[in-house]
Amino acid sequence: MSALARKLAGLRSQAGAAPVAERPRAMAREGIPTVAPVSAPALRVPTTAGLSREATIAQLRTLLKVRAPSVAAAARSVDRALPGEEISPGLRYHEQWVPWAAGEAMLRLHGIGQEAVSRDRVLAFDTETTGLAGGTGTRAFMIGAADWRAGGLRIRQLCITRLAAEDAMLEAFARWLSPGTVLLSYNGKSYDRPLLSTRYRLARMADPLPALRHLDLLHPMRRRYRGVWANCRLATAERELLGVLREDDLPGAEAPGAWLAYLRGGSASKLRRVGLHNAQDLRSLCGLLEALQDADDVAPSQ
Repeated sequence: MSALARKLAGLRSQAGAAPVAERPRAMAREGIPTVAPVSAPALRVPTTAGLSREATIAQLRTLLKVRAPSVAAAARSVDRALPGEEISPGLRYHEQWVPWAAGEAMLRLHGIGQEAVSRDRVLAFDTETTGLAGGTGTRAFMIGAADWRAGGLRIRQLCITRLAAEDAMLEAFARWLSPGTVLLSYNGKSYDRPLLSTRYRLARMADPLPALRHLDLLHPMRRRYRGVWANCRLATAERELLGVLREDDLPGAEAPGAWLAYLRGGSASKLRRVGLHNAQDLRSLCGLLEALQDADDVAPSQ
């Protein structure tokens, strides 16, 4: 027996405790039943030696009681496809050509208080923005423009897929304008143009819009049809004058959410519908301009 063992035995003896080996015999002499000690089961820790990565992960999930992701969820892919091409990092450009019946080269607009304008100088434009209230916190994430070219209507759209691409979009839109361009919009004087002017100013870029002639069709529509129609919104005007009934059209109020969802990695399905909505706005703008001209022509004979 080592010196340490002898010392521990002496301490136990002083404390009145019998040595461990003698406790069962002492208990038997006193008539106390004894129970054989039960050893605790050894914890079986799975070994990962020789297992593949997938088998190791599966074994760890079983041990930790973690449910594996379903195969369907893992295989599901997010629809991120947008029309057009990326012309700059985060800036997409989409162009389409729509057949359009040939009209007169000059649009006579005296009936709505405007001088005649050459058709090939007109540029209809419309924005899709992050909010409808305006202000410096609101930005345009899509700018659409339409003009008559080659016997049809050319529709061009710019869309940013990252915030840093806004300057590139503003520069691209400015290149579509010339000193002789006549802007065409619906409530653009109160909303779209001031919003874009604010973005040009915040980007420290020259603002090309204020110097251009601007035809805002909301005002002549109100003068002619206020009290005749329930309201003078674009959707009402295109239905009454052009017979346009939109199907599966994404409401304008949902456009900001569709764009933000895409920026956060979501599906592009709703953002594509925003593009379709914007393109229809542009087509309706051009059609309404012609309809107002036609109304002016027939008005004197009535």
